[in-house]
Amino acid sequence: MKIGKIARRTFMGLGLAATGGLAVGYYFYRRPFDNPLEGKLAEGERDFTPYVIVNSDNGVTIIAPRAEMGQGVHTTLAALVAEELDVSLAAVKVEHGPPGYAYFNQAMMTMSGPVPWFDESAMAAGVRGTMRVLSKFLGLQVTGGSSSIVDGFEKMRLAGATAREAFKEAAAKRWNLPVSALATKNGQVLRPDGTALRYGDLVIEAAAAALPAPPALRDPREWTILGKPQTRVDAREKATGARIFGIDIELPDMLHASLKMAPRLGAAPLTVDQGPALAVRGVRKVVPIDCSFGHGFAVIADSTWAAFKGVEALDVAWGAAPYPADDAAMETVFRDALAAAPVMALGGAGDAETALAAAPAARVIEAEYEVPFLAHATMEPMNATAHLKEGKLEVWVGTQAPGLDAILCARALDLETADVTVHVTRLGGGFGRRALDAAVFAALTARHSEGRPVKLTWTREEDMRHDFYRPRAIAKMQAVVAPGKPPEAYATHVAAPGIVANMLKRSFSELPAPAQDDSLLDGQFNQPIATPHRLFAGHVVDIDLPLGFWRSVGNSVNGFFMNGFLDEVAEKSGMDPIEMRLGMMTAAAHAPARAVLETLRDVCGWGAALPPGHGRGVAFTLSFGSWVGEVVEVDASKTDIRMVKIWCVADAGRILDPGIFTDQMTSGIVYGLSAALGQEITFSDGMVQQGNFDSFDAMRMWQCPPIDVHLLETAAKMGGAGEPGTPPAAPALANAIYAATGKRLRRMPFTREVRFA
Repeated sequence: MKIGKIARRTFMGLGLAATGGLAVGYYFYRRPFDNPLEGKLAEGERDFTPYVIVNSDNGVTIIAPRAEMGQGVHTTLAALVAEELDVSLAAVKVEHGPPGYAYFNQAMMTMSGPVPWFDESAMAAGVRGTMRVLSKFLGLQVTGGSSSIVDGFEKMRLAGATAREAFKEAAAKRWNLPVSALATKNGQVLRPDGTALRYGDLVIEAAAAALPAPPALRDPREWTILGKPQTRVDAREKATGARIFGIDIELPDMLHASLKMAPRLGAAPLTVDQGPALAVRGVRKVVPIDCSFGHGFAVIADSTWAAFKGVEALDVAWGAAPYPADDAAMETVFRDALAAAPVMALGGAGDAETALAAAPAARVIEAEYEVPFLAHATMEPMNATAHLKEGKLEVWVGTQAPGLDAILCARALDLETADVTVHVTRLGGGFGRRALDAAVFAALTARHSEGRPVKLTWTREEDMRHDFYRPRAIAKMQAVVAPGKPPEAYATHVAAPGIVANMLKRSFSELPAPAQDDSLLDGQFNQPIATPHRLFAGHVVDIDLPLGFWRSVGNSVNGFFMNGFLDEVAEKSGMDPIEMRLGMMTAAAHAPARAVLETLRDVCGWGAALPPGHGRGVAFTLSFGSWVGEVVEVDASKTDIRMVKIWCVADAGRILDPGIFTDQMTSGIVYGLSAALGQEITFSDGMVQQGNFDSFDAMRMWQCPPIDVHLLETAAKMGGAGEPGTPPAAPALANAIYAATGKRLRRMPFTREVRFA
C-alpha cells in the first residue's frame, strides 16, 4: 500500500467516522483488522486471536506486539494473557510477531490529546473519542508514549480469556459436559473429578469452537500473576548473551556495510573520491544514499570492520547546512521566536497577562530557563539488515514502528508494502529513537548488494551525529506572588521547534502537518494546578534540523521549566516548596497529585534537619497518565556536588508488575539525571560536536545514589511507566543544589555552572 493510499484512507475515513452518518466510515471503524498470524503458522499450531498460538505439544506462544527495549513490556503483556489463560509465565514463549494493523496502538493516541489526563469534561471526552477513532484509521503499530500496557490491558486479557474458553468449549464437547462444569489450570482443562486434558490435546477442536463474545475476565482479586513481581521472560537470553538484538543478526552469504552521511545534516555531497575507500582491503562498493532522511554514502564490505575503515577513508566535500551553523546563531533564532507573538496556547484560565500588568513590580517574579538539543544515545548503535531478492524485501531491525518502516522501505525501493517483511528484533535501548531511517538506509544499500543480505551498522559517531534530536527550548516564566500564598497568576512562553511537523516532513510529507504541536507545552499546560490566572503559550522555532521524540518528549523540557520556577515562586512567597504545590492542587481531580506529594514528604522526612552543606529539592510532573514526585538530596559541603539519595513516589492507578514498574522509575530518573549532569548537542560550522560517550556521557554507577521508589494505586485510570520518571529528576536536582548552595540553575546541563563528584 503506497503512502498516498494511506493518507486518503486515513483522512477520508476519519471524516466519515467523525460525521457519523455514512455507513462506509462506520463500517471501517467497527470492522476488526485481519489476523496477521493467518498463513504463518507451523504444522500443529493454531492461533486464538492475533495474540495467542498453541501447538499440539502444549506449547503456548504469546505475541507481544510492542518493542522490547529493556522496559520489560514483553513480560507484562505476556502476564496479561497468561493470567487469563491459566498458564505460568515460565511455560510460554513470547515473540514480537509480524507487523500488522491488528496490533495498532489505540491508547498512545487517546492519551496524547491536548487535554489534561485528569480532565473528564464533555470536551475532553470528545477529544479522546476523536483520537480513538483516528487511531483505528491510522492503524499505527508503535511502541511509545508509555502506552503499551495501558493499550494492552484489556486486549491481552481478552485474548487469554478467549483461548481459555475455546479450550473449555472443546473439552465440554468431548466429555459431553456443560462448559460451566469445567475449570482450567496450568495449561489444562479439568473435569469436576480432576480428570485433565492438556490444551495441546484440544488445540484442533478449540480453534474451531464458536465462542460467545466477549468472554468474562477474571476479578483482580483472583489474580495469581498480575500485581506481583515476575522474572522477565528474556532474562535467560540476556544473561547468556543470546543473539537477540538487531546488531546480532547473521545470515548466510551476508555482506556488511556502514554509513558516511552528511555531517551538516540535510546537506548534499559536492564531490566524492571513492578511491581511498575502495583501496581498503575487504571493501566492495561505495553506493549513494539519497532520501528524505539524509544524503551520503554506504560502504559495502566483507566485514563490519572493513566497512568502518572504508567509511574513514572515503573523501567527500559537503555542502552547507540548511540551518544556523553554530550555537550563537541558533540562540538568535530561538530568542527571535520567543520575542514574536505566540502561535498557540493551551490549558489557560483567567487573564494572566492582565494580572501580571496590574500587579506591583515587587510582587512579580520573572526568569528564563533553557535546555539544549539532546541525542538518544542508545547503547546499541543504530543498525538494520536487509535482503532484496526477486522484488521482495526482508528487513531485520530493532524498531518501535515496524509498519511505518515497511511503508517507508517500500516507497524507497518502489515496492508494494505487501512485498516488504519486517522482522522485529530486541532493541538495545530505544527512548524514541528506533524507527524509520535505519531500515530505509539498509533497504537502499541492499539495492546494490546483488541479491545478498547486507547488515548496515552505524558507528557510534555516525549514530550520535545523525540522531533525531530532542529539541532545544527557551522559556520565559512569570508569576504574581503574595506572601504565604500560591501564585495568583502564572504565565509561561516556550520557544521550541515542533517535533511532529518536523518528522512528518522527513517521513510522510504527503500528510498535512498538525495545526499545533502539544509537545511544546506538555508538562506545563496539563499539570494539576488551579492558579486563578494562567497562560501557557508556544512559539514555534523554524529550524531545519532532524528532531524526534526523546524519553518523555515535551515533559522532559517543561518539567524542568515549571518545577524550577515554582521553587523560585515558593521562595519569594515564603512558602515551603511542597506545601505551595499542595496549595495549588485544590481540585478534586488533583487528589492523586496530593497523595503523591504527601507520601513523598513523609517517606523522605521532608523538613528534617540536614547535615551542613546538604540540601533537598522536590519536583512533580504528571505525564503519560502517571503522577510522579521526586526528592533529591545533595551534599555540597566539598568542592564537587554529590547526590546522596533520591526518593520517588509514583501513582499509576493500577500497577501490574511492581518490580518492573520500579525498574522503570529508576531508569527514567537515571536518564533524566544523565542529561542534567552534562549532556548537550552543540554545533560548530553546521556540524554536531559530540560523537561518543567521551563528549556525551551518561551518569555512571558510582555517581548514582540510592533510589527509593514507592508505588501508589489511588488514581482512577492506569498510567504508563517508561517515561514518567524522567521529567522530575533534573528539576529536583536543581532545586536541591539551590537549597545547598544558593546557586539557581536555570540552564541545562548543570555542569555549565557546577561540578559533580
